[in-house]
Amino acid sequence: MFIKYQQVNKWHRDCSCSDRAHYLTRSFDYNNKERMHMSKIIRLGLIGAGRMGSFHGQTAALHIPGACLAAIADPTPGQAARLAEKLNVPRVYTDPQQLLDDPEIDGVLIAAPARSHAELVIAAARAGKGIFCEKPMAITLDEADRAIAAAADAQVPLQVGFNRRFARSFRQAHLDVVGGRIGTPQLLRSVTRDPALNNPAGIGQWVIFLETLIHDFDALRYLNPSARAVEVNVMADALVAPAYKDKGLLDTAVVTIRFDNGAIATAEANFQAVYGYDVRGEVFGSAGMLTMGNVAQSELVRYLADGIQADTQRMDTDLLRDAYVAELNHFVDCLRTGEQPLASGEDARAALAIARACIESVQQGKTVRVSGESA
Repeated sequence: MFIKYQQVNKWHRDCSCSDRAHYLTRSFDYNNKERMHMSKIIRLGLIGAGRMGSFHGQTAALHIPGACLAAIADPTPGQAARLAEKLNVPRVYTDPQQLLDDPEIDGVLIAAPARSHAELVIAAARAGKGIFCEKPMAITLDEADRAIAAAADAQVPLQVGFNRRFARSFRQAHLDVVGGRIGTPQLLRSVTRDPALNNPAGIGQWVIFLETLIHDFDALRYLNPSARAVEVNVMADALVAPAYKDKGLLDTAVVTIRFDNGAIATAEANFQAVYGYDVRGEVFGSAGMLTMGNVAQSELVRYLADGIQADTQRMDTDLLRDAYVAELNHFVDCLRTGEQPLASGEDARAALAIARACIESVQQGKTVRVSGESA
């Protein structure tokens, strides 16, 4: 096994996607012996050139060794063309199916509106493309089942954009929990606070659960591995934009989740963090506690019987910036090696089941059982 992409031949960085068929990497095995690799370039296609699509497109075009962004598709006139010109991408389509029919594309990045995700996953699978899909993978559990089945039938990797699994502190916390370092998880907490709600009218109903807190639901499952969510209770309101509450907007929510191993978790979200994007996590166990986030202080802090330990401070970077790069690096590795993605379609379905239960809890005003958390 090799630690991949330690260094990348400069020629890879300086050439466009169409200029190269292979690239040279220098890596080291666990005995620190240097190895040279000649690998096929993975050609990616982007579906959706909006805010998240542009972000993923820039990441794929500029920061992923061994891959290039070869095509962009977006039905909005001029949207794909503008991004393609900025990133020097050779092919532009207005119909996503045209991109999926492109024989040179190895994998697709789906960053279109959430309501279209499941059908695009199914279409990409039928086209034989590896799939990276932004969350949520689907809006309903039936859609999720169809998407998972399509990828399985086509034998293509399906990865979902749960980037906290790729943030260094969350990943290490997961490993600490698995290794028993803090004993049995008892209390967990996950926080998402978005910087601003610029256009309340443009926020669809239930977005706070389906598109925001779904990150937290996945993070809590990741930090409490092998456990299944069994019930949820929600308190939610429109505190940021109360004038839009009658239109179905919820911009503030606290969710309590009970897991089948006895652990109790809370997930909270708000759309008005005036100080900037705020992501945090916490796991309290029978033998200690882990906290994640708060990069102005430290990425990961361990509270153990032998004292409190803080990982290296990183005050000059966003907690998740490196995670966005890491998740696409992982996707490219899965395309090349055939390994299973760390954030799978089944993980997306489980988080969606919690989100759907939250919607029911709001509608019914009571604690609701989580149904269908396992596919």
